Amino acid sequence: MSFSDPDAVAQYADNLVRQVPGVHALHQMTHVLLAEHVPPQGRVLVLGAGGGMELKAFAEASPSWRFTGVDPSAEMLGLAKRVLGVELSARVEMIEGYIDSTPDTAFDGATCLLTLHFLSAEDRLETLCALRRRLKPGAPLIIAHHSVPSDPLEKHRWFQRWAAFVAARGPVGETAAARADSIASRLPTLLPEQEVAMLEEAGFERPDLFYAALSFRGWVAYAGDAHG
Repeated sequence: MSFSDPDAVAQYADNLVRQVPGVHALHQMTHVLLAEHVPPQGRVLVLGAGGGMELKAFAEASPSWRFTGVDPSAEMLGLAKRVLGVELSARVEMIEGYIDSTPDTAFDGATCLLTLHFLSAEDRLETLCALRRRLKPGAPLIIAHHSVPSDPLEKHRWFQRWAAFVAARGPVGETAAARADSIASRLPTLLPEQEVAMLEEAGFERPDLFYAALSFRGWVAYAGDAHG
């Protein structure tokens, strides 16, 4: 989708629920992992915060946390503000931009959900390193996105399964096979082993898989001592 197209942005929440298996449960699990380490008055960085769904879930579950939400799309940040409403928005600092637009605050935790699969390996490593620099030692980072085997046949098979799941939940304007071909060719996905290695290279420790849903994978890892 175009994250600057008003019509696409208006349909974002419905599309996310249809396209990401168990997305609400993903947000709940992410909060559980954050809450293990983020203190009652903690501050959480949400990278790729446009849409506001995870921000709303976290803010409702932990009413004393404060948040910094970062996203390059002004339209998506506007949607996030509407989803949050006035009361929850008061606890969220919204920043239009990328990770380098974020203050060098020592955050107690961070998330980056359904975002990193849009980035090249080089940009992804730089983003992870920048996230590490903004986290207190031991603070959790939770990531989740498409991650599939590197073998072309296996990669395509997993995206076909995902596309069939999406198609079964309502019309999408294209066949499952065409959708699988499109997403496989456009996203610079990494295989799961590369995801773990990149987290460790960026200075994160103890990466653990906590979410697996067709072509999606999610990990939690913890910021090591000062890195880079």
